[in-house]
Amino acid sequence: MTAMLPHRNLPPVADGRETRSDSRFLDATPPQGEDPDMDHAAPVDNEELGTPRLSLRRPTYADIDAIHRIHSDPRAHAHNPADALSTRAEAEERYRRWDGHWNQHGFGYWTVHGQLRNQQPLGFCGIKLMRLHDRAVLNLFYRLDPLAWGNGIATEAATAVVDWATAHLPEHPVIARVRPDNAASLQVAAHAGLRRAPHLDTDGEDGLDWIFTVNWPGNAEPVHDDPRP
Repeated sequence: MTAMLPHRNLPPVADGRETRSDSRFLDATPPQGEDPDMDHAAPVDNEELGTPRLSLRRPTYADIDAIHRIHSDPRAHAHNPADALSTRAEAEERYRRWDGHWNQHGFGYWTVHGQLRNQQPLGFCGIKLMRLHDRAVLNLFYRLDPLAWGNGIATEAATAVVDWATAHLPEHPVIARVRPDNAASLQVAAHAGLRRAPHLDTDGEDGLDWIFTVNWPGNAEPVHDDPRP
């Protein structure tokens, strides 16, 4: 079953650069710095989410080429070079981590498709469990093929993911980590319903991350988490 979500009439990203907020994944075996006792979500019928223009589907092995194609494009990771991939083997390893998160938690990153089933994937958008300031959070990720920029696709996909997360996992705040000079990504986070939280800003792999959030209950001291996308 496809979970249909309403489309909000939101403006497209102005400069066309619809990239990620952050993509640091929690593996099935928690790495050093992650909390192995973090609450896990019960799986629900959410392997496909729908919007009027998009279908967001759980990634499959067939998406590895798209993972490699998009993450090896310098335009797609210009603000987050630590996420770059060079080889298909690296893309396969990343897919296996994404799939491990789905297997453990029942949600994760979705592959973003247009309405035509035979089209190449437009990109990826989703959430992963991580820790920020000693609190379990859902980190929002969005990264599109540059050919899909400028049409509000990232905003539509991110809004669907945030709506699903706040409805089904309300106990966890949703956050987005955005590089301050990534104007397009800043707009996507805001249009998806997250609000700027300067008191939560933190250093990321590629420099300072501005934090956007929804459902954040309070302040805490920072901890280290797994830096891998």
